[in-house]
Amino acid sequence: MSTSPATDAPPPPSPTGPLLEVVDLKTHYVTARGIVRAVDGVSLSLDRGRTLGVVGESGSGKTQLARSIMGLLPAKNVRREGRIIYEGRDILSIPPPEMRRVWGAEIAMVFQDPMTSLNPVMKVGKQITESLCFHLRMPKAKARETAVALLGSVGIPEPARRLEEYPHQLSGGMRQRVTIAIALACGPKLLFADEPTTALDVTVQAQILDLLQHQQQERHMAMVLVTHDLGVVAGRTDHIAVMYGGKIVEQATTTGLFADMHHPYTEALLHSIPRVEQASHTRLTAIGGRPPDLVNPPAGCNFAPRCPYVHDRCLTEEPPLLVADSPDHLYRCWSPVGTPEAREHRARNEAAGIGIEPSAAAPEVPLGMGRVPNPDFDGSPGTPRFGGAPGAPGV
Repeated sequence: MSTSPATDAPPPPSPTGPLLEVVDLKTHYVTARGIVRAVDGVSLSLDRGRTLGVVGESGSGKTQLARSIMGLLPAKNVRREGRIIYEGRDILSIPPPEMRRVWGAEIAMVFQDPMTSLNPVMKVGKQITESLCFHLRMPKAKARETAVALLGSVGIPEPARRLEEYPHQLSGGMRQRVTIAIALACGPKLLFADEPTTALDVTVQAQILDLLQHQQQERHMAMVLVTHDLGVVAGRTDHIAVMYGGKIVEQATTTGLFADMHHPYTEALLHSIPRVEQASHTRLTAIGGRPPDLVNPPAGCNFAPRCPYVHDRCLTEEPPLLVADSPDHLYRCWSPVGTPEAREHRARNEAAGIGIEPSAAAPEVPLGMGRVPNPDFDGSPGTPRFGGAPGAPGV
C-alpha cells in the first residue's frame, strides 16, 4: 500500500493569539538614591504583522521597556517583574544563555546609535555573517552570499565591496542600514526599532522609516517603533502607546488616538511638532516643566506638575487606565482633553497663572537664534555680523 507524499499533507494551522503580550511589567533599578521605577506596570499586546508605536520624551521609559522585553538589562541591581508572553511562552525568566538563541533569530533590535551598536574594529561583513553562522548554521560562503543580498535589500550600493569596510568608512545613513540588515539577517518575527532615525538628517530619516516599513510588510513581521515624535508614527503604525514616567498614559489605534486624544500629555506632544504652515522663526511650542523624578514620583498623577488641566484630585490620587468610547482606547487622566471639566479647569488655571506654557507667554526672538543683525556691520573684517539678544554682548 502506497502512502501519500508529504506535499499532499494539509499545512499546519497558523498560530493564533497575539505574538507578544506584556502583563504588568516592572523594571526597577537599585541605586544609591533609591529605587528607580524605569518601567512601572506596563501592559500591552502586539499581533503578528502589526506595528506598535511607543511614544514619549526622553526619560519616559520607552527604551527601558524595549530592553526589558528583550532581556537586555544589567546583571546586577535590577528587578524585573510581571509576564512577557512571546508565542505562548513566558520569556521573563529565561536565563541569558538560553535567550541568546532568541536574540536575533526570533526577536531583534535596531539600536538608536549605530556607531555604538556596531563593532568599530570589525568589518561589516563579519558582523552580518556572525549571526547567520550562529543561528542558522550557514557555511561561511553561503553566509557571505546572504550578507551581500541583505545589504542590497536595505538599499546599500555596491554591497559586496561594503562587506570589507569598517563602520567608520560608511555614512550615518549607511551605518543605520547595516544595523537593520544585521537585525533582519535571521528573519525575526518581532523587531524593535529604538529611535532608529535620531542621529540622521531629515531626508535620510524618511528613507530609513520607509525601509523599515517595507521590510516589515514584506516579511509579515511585527514591529515596535520607539520614538519621541508623534509625527513619525502617524502613518506608520497600527497602534500607539504613549509613555510618561515609566507608565502608559494613553494607548489606542493610531487613527483613534489622533481623532480623539484624551490625555493632556498626548496633546502636548502633538502641539510640540513643528508645522510647515508656521511663519519663519516662529517659536516652537514646548512642554513646560521637567519629567518626574522616578525615584520620588509625585503623590498623584505624574504629569500633574506640568498639566494645564490640573486640579486638586490630580495632586493626591493617581488615575488608573480608564476606558474611552472604544474598548481599545485607554487613558490615565481624571479630566480628559475635550471634556467640559477639562476646559473649566484650564480656564481657572490660566486665570490664576497656573499651567501656562512658557512659549505662549515669552516674547518672540528674532531669527530664532537669540541674535539680531548688527546695525554697524559693513562687511569689514573684525566687525560682528550679528549682535546678541537685547542686552547681550555682540557675537
